[in-house]
Amino acid sequence: MAYDDLRSFLRALDREGDLKRIKAEVDPHLEIGEIVDRVQKAKGPALLFENVKGSSMPLAMNVFGTERRLAKSLGLKGPEDISEKIAGLLKPELPQGFTGFRDAFGKLASMAHVPPRNVKDAPVQEVVLTGDDVNLDDLPALFTWPLDGGSFFNLGLTHTKHPETGIRNLGLYRLQRHDRRTIGMHWQIHKDSRNHYAVAQKRGERLPVAIAFGCPPAVTYAATAPLPGDIDEYLFAGFIAGERVRMVDCKTVPLQVPADAEVVIEGWLEPGEMLPEGPFGDHTGFYTPQEPFPALTIDCVTMRRRPILQSIVVGRPPTEDGPLGKFTERFFLPLLKIIIPDIVDYDLPEAGGFHNCVIVSIDKKYPKHAQKTMHAIWGAHMMSLTKLIIVVDSDCDVHDYQEVAWRAFGNVDYSRDLTVVEGPVDHLDHASYQQFWGGKAGIDATRKLPEEGYTRDGGWPEMVSSDPETAALVSRRWKEYGL
Repeated sequence: MAYDDLRSFLRALDREGDLKRIKAEVDPHLEIGEIVDRVQKAKGPALLFENVKGSSMPLAMNVFGTERRLAKSLGLKGPEDISEKIAGLLKPELPQGFTGFRDAFGKLASMAHVPPRNVKDAPVQEVVLTGDDVNLDDLPALFTWPLDGGSFFNLGLTHTKHPETGIRNLGLYRLQRHDRRTIGMHWQIHKDSRNHYAVAQKRGERLPVAIAFGCPPAVTYAATAPLPGDIDEYLFAGFIAGERVRMVDCKTVPLQVPADAEVVIEGWLEPGEMLPEGPFGDHTGFYTPQEPFPALTIDCVTMRRRPILQSIVVGRPPTEDGPLGKFTERFFLPLLKIIIPDIVDYDLPEAGGFHNCVIVSIDKKYPKHAQKTMHAIWGAHMMSLTKLIIVVDSDCDVHDYQEVAWRAFGNVDYSRDLTVVEGPVDHLDHASYQQFWGGKAGIDATRKLPEEGYTRDGGWPEMVSSDPETAALVSRRWKEYGL
């Protein structure tokens, strides 16, 4: 089973020697960021800063910094545990597209251990602060990189709901602390919460917002997953965890939050209330520029009696984003194969920010099959933001970058096998010459067929490989060679 809350998981890591408690005073201005960046790049332990300058609240960092820790937090051996469960869920009915995925998850709602359940008494509401008692300076926000525009909370789980349908959304967005009662909401153009705010603004209404910190690991992971807007993240979290997530009504806004979170801040977004947000050293490894974003006024803070805040450091990969992104890649392979049956396997390199590049293998059956797959990917939900697609044959291990590079470097005539298109790119993409859209490329690194114009004598050549009988002989005699 997944861990019920953050602190129980930290205790487990502590017992295993995979948590380092730092008792020395550390400064959230640059110092913590430098420490965490070094530790996470070295695949080091989770960190608990017990003496953060300017705050009495401990700060947990690098909690999901390795795939082993993330899997443990979710009660899994690895991401394949859930991907196999999703595949089994989808396969019998062969649902089509995201509607089928939603319907399949809807079936799970009848299972007692999946949908969230409401409670009245919650650890996260042991302390309730309102009015002048609200002071966000008491929460350890990070000034991570020298050119950042201020201090940020990087792992606050943002709750909103659609003003017309009432459908809730759970998302993960960076949050700039403007002052003791104001937070900047970095809602990118493709995000559901941004759409909720746009609808509320059009209706002339303010939008209720609740932001939870230090949530149960399955909830935190679900907030990072690129789910379609009509799939409830808390249903997904329950599906992963194998048990229902406990939810409690907020004190001042009509929303619900995890009862077992550490800290929750509540407030309202007024229509048109904007402030400059950023710059920020983002997961792209570059600074994103300052832009106007909605400014949330905080009316209430609830917390446990001795809360622990959780955050992450993003920047040039590898970072803590890595394990989270790799789990998403594995979790959603069965769904992607339902939408695009051509796909055998795929890999989202961390160096590409998990959305800029996708390597995909196919069992090639007809001319231009690779190009058909490229365009299908560019039309699939958030995969539409992919800038580079490399298509290889099914006998290529998409996770072996050396193998992929060998195919892409040697199997391509770039005058024929390179597809260049234009389309949407990520809000944070700095390389496109204008914001929100730019150029994309697809590389067909598969074997070429005569029908595709490859008419050289003998056809496409065979790859060099060992003689099977000789390879078996050498394997049997390996110890005799003294090697």
